[in-house]
Amino acid sequence: MSRPERGGLLRRHRDFRLLWCGETAGTFGASATAVAMPLIAVSTLHASTFQIGLLTAASWIPWLVIGLPVGVWVDRLPRRPIMLTASAVSCALFASVPLATWCGLLSTGLLLAVALLMGTAAVFFQTAYRTYLPGLLDPDDQPEGNAALHGSASAAQIAGQGSAGVLAQWAGSVNGMLTNAAAFFATFFSLHAIRHREPAATIAARPRGALGEEVGEGLRLIARDPWFRTFALFSAASNLALVGYQSIRVVFLVRTVGLTPGTVGALIAAVSTGGVAGALLARRVGARIGTARATLVFEVGLAGCALLIPLTVAGPAVLLFVTGGFCVSLGVVAGNVIKASFQQRYCPPELLGRLTASSAFISYGTIPLGALLGGALGTAFGVRAAMWITTAGIPLAGLILLRSPVRWSRDLPTARPTDEAAETRVAPPAG
Repeated sequence: MSRPERGGLLRRHRDFRLLWCGETAGTFGASATAVAMPLIAVSTLHASTFQIGLLTAASWIPWLVIGLPVGVWVDRLPRRPIMLTASAVSCALFASVPLATWCGLLSTGLLLAVALLMGTAAVFFQTAYRTYLPGLLDPDDQPEGNAALHGSASAAQIAGQGSAGVLAQWAGSVNGMLTNAAAFFATFFSLHAIRHREPAATIAARPRGALGEEVGEGLRLIARDPWFRTFALFSAASNLALVGYQSIRVVFLVRTVGLTPGTVGALIAAVSTGGVAGALLARRVGARIGTARATLVFEVGLAGCALLIPLTVAGPAVLLFVTGGFCVSLGVVAGNVIKASFQQRYCPPELLGRLTASSAFISYGTIPLGALLGGALGTAFGVRAAMWITTAGIPLAGLILLRSPVRWSRDLPTARPTDEAAETRVAPPAG
C-alpha cells in the first residue's frame, strides 16, 4: 500500500482532523500554563525555588496515585466521553485562577490545588486519547497520525509558551490563564463534533475482571516484554532529569540570568521548535536507517547537547539555552513519535489502555520526583549548580537504551508473538 502524501490524512479524514484540532488546542493551553503558573508564583506570590518545584510536581503526582486504575477504566469505557469530561474540567480549573485573584483569594496553596486537579484531568484525557487513536485510524495511517499529532503539539507548545510570556508582560500572568481556559473550551468543542463512535459490541467485549488483577496485567505486560520494559525504564530516567531542569528553568532565566518574562517565554518557545523538527524528521529517518537506530540517534545522540543549557548567561550566550533545549526537544519528540507507533502496533489492542497507563505510571512517576529534585537542588546548591546536575542526567539516561535490544536492532518489532500475548493475558496476578 502506497503512503499518502504528508498532510493527506488531515485533508481526507474529518474526525481525525477534529481530534487533531482538539489535541492541539489542549496542548496550547497546557503549555501556556507550564510557563504562566511558575511566573504567577515568582512574580505575584514571590514563591521560593522549592515551592515552584512543588508546583510542577503537583500536576504530575496524579499519575502515581490514579494512573494505573485509570488505564483499566479506559479499557472498559468509551474513550471520547472521558476526553470530553476531562477537557471541561480543565477549562473550569484554568478560569478559577483569575476568578480567585479578583476575589482576593489567590495563594500558593490555591495554585497547588489547581495544579493537582489539572493533573488528575490530564491523566484521564491523555490515557483515553492515546488509546482512542488506533480505533479511529487504520494501522497504515497511524504513523502519519502520530507524526501529525506530535508535530502540532510541538507547534502548540511554541505558541503557548511564547504567548504566556508575552501575555504575562502585557496583561499579567494571572489574566493570561483565561487564554488557557479558552483553549480547553476549543478542545471540548472539537471533540464533541467527532462523529466516530466506538461500537457498543467492541466495548461490551472488552474483558472485565477484578480491578487489581487488571492493573497487574498491565504491569506484567511491561515486566515480561524486553521492549516495553526498556522504553518504560528509559522514559522514567529521562523524565527525572528533563523535569528536574524544566521545573527551575523559569527561575534560572529570571533570577540567575536576569531576563524579563517576555524574553523567557520567547526563549522557551524557541526551544520548542525542536519538537516540530523532530515530528517532521521521525518517520523519514526511521524509514531510512531503521526505527531502532533512529531511536538511538534521537534519544542518545542529541541528549549531550543538554549540557549547553547551564552555560547560559545574559547577552548572546542565551543562544546556548536555545541550542541545547532545541536539540533535546527534537530528540524527545522524534523518539516519542517512533515509540507511539511501535506501541500501537506491537501491543494487543485489548491491553493498550493498561499498557498506556502502566507505562505512564512508571515513566511519569519520576516527574514529580524530578520537579522536587530540581527545587531541592536549587535551594541547597544554587540554581545554576542544580541545572548542571539535572541536565547531566539527560544523556546518562541513554545508557538504558544502549544496554537493551534497541542497540542491536535495525527496526523495532511490529507485532508480539501470539504465545507471549496469550501468556500475559492468562497469567495469575502478582502475589
